[in-house]
Amino acid sequence: MKKIVILDGKTLGDVNLEGLKEIGEVKYYDTTSTNEVKERVREANIILTNKVVLNRENLSEANNLEFIAEVATGFNNIDIEYAKEKGIGVANVAGYSTSAVVQHTFAATLALLDEVNYYDKYVKSGEYSKSGLFTCLDKPYYEIEGKVWGIIGLGNIGKRVAKIAEAFGAKVVYYSTTGRNSSSEFNRVSFEELLANSDIISIHAPLNENTIGLINYDAICKMKSSSIVVNMGRGPIVVEEDLARAIDEDKIRGAALDVFEVEPIKENNSLLSMKNKDRVILSPHIAWASVEARERLFKEVIENIKAFYNGEIRNRVEK
Repeated sequence: MKKIVILDGKTLGDVNLEGLKEIGEVKYYDTTSTNEVKERVREANIILTNKVVLNRENLSEANNLEFIAEVATGFNNIDIEYAKEKGIGVANVAGYSTSAVVQHTFAATLALLDEVNYYDKYVKSGEYSKSGLFTCLDKPYYEIEGKVWGIIGLGNIGKRVAKIAEAFGAKVVYYSTTGRNSSSEFNRVSFEELLANSDIISIHAPLNENTIGLINYDAICKMKSSSIVVNMGRGPIVVEEDLARAIDEDKIRGAALDVFEVEPIKENNSLLSMKNKDRVILSPHIAWASVEARERLFKEVIENIKAFYNGEIRNRVEK
């Protein structure tokens, strides 16, 4: 029986481990700190990691290690070169969370546009009962129909968002951060055009030299004062201090973020101390994590492990 170690199982939630137990003996840890890694993986044949960093130093005594299962799409937490040197297989999982991220994009966008939090509190606080009116128009809310929805990152998620935005009646445009992404379905525009013309800007791009710090104060100041920014890509694409400042200065209407420059978000983050906190929707990197997405993810992880031991090449990572 293989010895399997799950280093940060808490990031998976309550997934069923039975399929993994058919492969080997499972040692489960909710979380693993940097100084705990070496000891916990020493006897492992198989390691499952989501965000725990695995490198030359902490794998140096893992002489029985055969396979690393990345329980995510991104694998920058794994030293791929070292794994190749030692003949350790590495595989990731892609595409499992597209539906979940798309859904969360619209959940966050609609919460902002429809002022859901404000009106929910208005009713629950008893103010509605005291008002004497059948309605409340204190906070105006806006439709997606007729608006320009600008997308940064027209990959699988971006394309799904684009199609649904069109179904809402929006005009969709997109900016290619590499300059290489062309689509016959949607209108490609320059970054400057996207900033100037979009009512809603949603980010679904990876983090790289083209996207880090892309949405900074200068960029935000070129947006419509009525616009909103929705980041479902990677945290460092948006300069959070600049965003908080811009919203407090009424440069844009608001923002929704599911990802942050540092995760978990720091207690002194500008978004937590800004004046107009009611104009931002913040969620703790959960867009990927619907029940169905996590089930798909774990099923794929198990299939990757089985494929490796059957001599098959499946979702293998090559740097």
